[in-house]
Amino acid sequence: MKKGQMDWTAASDITLGVRLIVKKLNLDYIDCRRIICFRSSGSVSRARARIWSFPRIWQQALSLPSYYIIEVLSQHFDKLSPNDKQRVLIHELLHIPKNFSGSLVPHRTHYARIDSRRVEGLFKLLKN
Repeated sequence: MKKGQMDWTAASDITLGVRLIVKKLNLDYIDCRRIICFRSSGSVSRARARIWSFPRIWQQALSLPSYYIIEVLSQHFDKLSPNDKQRVLIHELLHIPKNFSGSLVPHRTHYARIDSRRVEGLFKLLKN
């Protein structure tokens, strides 16, 4: 890989982690068959992970249903403890709206916030 070049590989371990979280937290609005997980390397971002949407216009243009991509940035994510990895994945899953439309929920809305307290509450439920 050249300097400054990003690389993505399928991340089956992340896919399994996402499925476990969705099942244990009863996030039944999330269709795990339509979440694709990648591990990236070479990014200059400080993020540990990010979620990518599949906007409605692309869905219509390609005649495909909604999908999401969860990308973990290996240089930051892989160093985390197993518990912190789960917290990061919970955070990314909270960006998926209840209608699974392909759009993303921002960190702050009128109805809910995606913050450390909410993530920690769900993490505690996951561990029980």
